[in-house]
Amino acid sequence: MFDNEKSSRKGSDGRYSPESFAPAYYGQSPEHTDGLGRRMLESFKRDPNIVMTPRGTLGTDGKVFDVETAAQNTANSPLARKLKGRHLQMIAIGGSIGTGLFVGSGSALAHGGPASLLIAFCLIGVMLYCTVHALGEMAVLFPVAGSFSAYSTRFLDPAWGFAMGWNYALQWLVVLPLEIVSATLTIEFWNHGKINNDAWVAIFLVLIVVINLFGVKGYGEAEFVFATIKVTAVIGFIILGVVINCGGGPTGGYIGGTLWRDPGAFNNGFKGLCSTFVTAAFAFGGTELVGLAAAETANPRKSLPTAVKQVFWRITLFYVVSLLLVGLLVPYTDPRLLNGKSSVDAVASPFVIAITNAGIDGLPSVFNAVIMIAVISVGNSSIYGSSRTLAALAEQNQAPKIFAYIDRKGRPLVSIGLASALGLLAFLAGSNRQADAFNWMIAISGLSSVFTWGSICFAHIRFRKGWQAQGHSLDELAFRSQPGVIGSWIGLIFNVLVLIAQFWTAFAPLGYEEMTARQLVRNFFELYLAFPVILIFYVVYKIAYRTPFIRSHNMDLYNGIRELNLAELIAEERIERAAWPRWKKLYKFFC
Repeated sequence: MFDNEKSSRKGSDGRYSPESFAPAYYGQSPEHTDGLGRRMLESFKRDPNIVMTPRGTLGTDGKVFDVETAAQNTANSPLARKLKGRHLQMIAIGGSIGTGLFVGSGSALAHGGPASLLIAFCLIGVMLYCTVHALGEMAVLFPVAGSFSAYSTRFLDPAWGFAMGWNYALQWLVVLPLEIVSATLTIEFWNHGKINNDAWVAIFLVLIVVINLFGVKGYGEAEFVFATIKVTAVIGFIILGVVINCGGGPTGGYIGGTLWRDPGAFNNGFKGLCSTFVTAAFAFGGTELVGLAAAETANPRKSLPTAVKQVFWRITLFYVVSLLLVGLLVPYTDPRLLNGKSSVDAVASPFVIAITNAGIDGLPSVFNAVIMIAVISVGNSSIYGSSRTLAALAEQNQAPKIFAYIDRKGRPLVSIGLASALGLLAFLAGSNRQADAFNWMIAISGLSSVFTWGSICFAHIRFRKGWQAQGHSLDELAFRSQPGVIGSWIGLIFNVLVLIAQFWTAFAPLGYEEMTARQLVRNFFELYLAFPVILIFYVVYKIAYRTPFIRSHNMDLYNGIRELNLAELIAEERIERAAWPRWKKLYKFFC
């Protein structure tokens, strides 16, 4: 009997294993699992693997910024890598579709006319296409936390990285209360102010904070749903717009291009076009979030190139085609375009006006719901964008260390807490100083995206220079920007032109002859305050830390490359791509 028992404990290879004796000799202990409450509390504790960075090293000339350590810490960030390809693709396709397209395009149409609207969005779209490809090339190779400021720190100048990081963080920090208030204003479309707006502020703030407390997975899933709804709405409008233009609406006949002849294609001449450029640039804000999500993507080398390429289709289909139809269906002289009470007033949306003019009932309410979802989506992105940027700044010693606190679920908890706390400013909605407070908050972040995009393009130009100077070839890149360095130069020049156009329209706005000196000064700083704020950040940090301009041969091109056997992986993928049929090669080139 004993022999039989012994033989039954032999493994498949005929040997005895300690595990085979455990149940009989030592007893069996069931796996212990903590309760839900305990596990939730434990998840908020700091990640034990996180390494806090020291302050700047001390040199003979005082404090010096440690560029190499900063690059290493953003490369080794413990943020959770849970975003999937579908999340990233929907963030790329629908991430920046918001009130800039649905409502802001109305005032742009009124100021510049349909031709100016189309030209501006096409040119800014080309600029964004170049910018996102430059960002994609760097983000695939270096999927680092807080990528925008980290690339400026690594390839340009740590002081400029500091200015860009705080510029981008401030943009999203002030956007949250603005978007929450905007969401409450969309409710007035239905209840006409019967319920106090502060009640809706509380509901929307809690909703956005809870989504972000689910971590990057919660953000990804929420954006997937929001983007799907927005994309469906725009595609539906495009189909409906074609039908209305061809005379298929309940009222009216064939329209064609009559509105381009009367009242005309352009309004307010060249200055009208310049003012439309600025609106178009702001409408594309959020496009760069694809790069910010790189550090939290499961496989950025495969999912990021696909998401980056899809930006082209989003620009073409969702912006250019939909706004072409808007220009064909709504005259720029329509008084409703400029009569909106806020930036989210569905009554002032050219999409809603086009539907109303066609005599279709019910759809305006549907579009108002889409506008509300777009606003909540931007609020959701604001906590995500500001918290990740603050965490990256802290890891580079450019913000208080506490902001680099990342818990066991990969959430930058303190940064999320700060962004959420600033969301309480939304309760100013019930104050009589609401307009003044929000105008100056918008002014702080007004040019943020333009500076961010320009910095991305310039960082890519410098990166390519350093990559070549250190003996690397373009064949070693896992993803190569399709427009290349020329595209980055185009993107940089376009961003500079937008800044010049914004300066002109801020200094001498439309109708400036009838404005007082006080109104002109106020208008200028409301539109251009971001520039002196960024300049102060840069100069103060440059003087305090005496940061170096990064030379090509000194660039850190090694920290942060996730796959150590990158050359072998690229070679395998190229062999795989060579076997694809021609249709698949063509599809993958564009998508």
